[in-house]
Amino acid sequence: MKIEEASMQGLIMITPEKHEDERGYFFESFRADVFKDHGLPDRFVQENQSKSEYGVIRGLHYQYGDYAQGKLVRTIRGAIWDVVVDIRPGSVTFGHVFTTELSAENSVQLWVPKGFAHGFSVLSETAVIQYKCDAYYAPASEAGILWNDPELYIDWQIPEEEVKLSDKDRNHPSFQDHQPFGGQ
Repeated sequence: MKIEEASMQGLIMITPEKHEDERGYFFESFRADVFKDHGLPDRFVQENQSKSEYGVIRGLHYQYGDYAQGKLVRTIRGAIWDVVVDIRPGSVTFGHVFTTELSAENSVQLWVPKGFAHGFSVLSETAVIQYKCDAYYAPASEAGILWNDPELYIDWQIPEEEVKLSDKDRNHPSFQDHQPFGGQ
């Protein structure tokens, strides 16, 4: 596995060593010993999977306080534009946005630690996303930031007229008004 820090402290890109031949491919997507050696979580308590169609934007989501979550995100079918916003008070990259394509083809995973809001848009006809979490989902500490906040100026790689949102994501507060992270 190739493990490297992205442009914000704590965000980690994980690229597996893919073994391919005429039968298909094989790679290790997770190894507790390798993750631990690189200071990454080696224990996850929840794994989620979602399927979405082209134009869907999910996010920007996070949990705050004692229920903050880190997520290991990967795409197992299709392609997404993954978006992460640093919401750690006092961080030198507070309010900065990181984007990257995660696809079944490139097999790259992104470790999104506590203190970041996370979302994605679907670039392919459909996409299946799988993510492991280091803390349980806790609805009472769930929060979000408006997907098209003018202060963040995120290019989701989808024409605005083709964006598909849930009511919840459509009505998140602005970055300026979001729930403070306050987690560890």
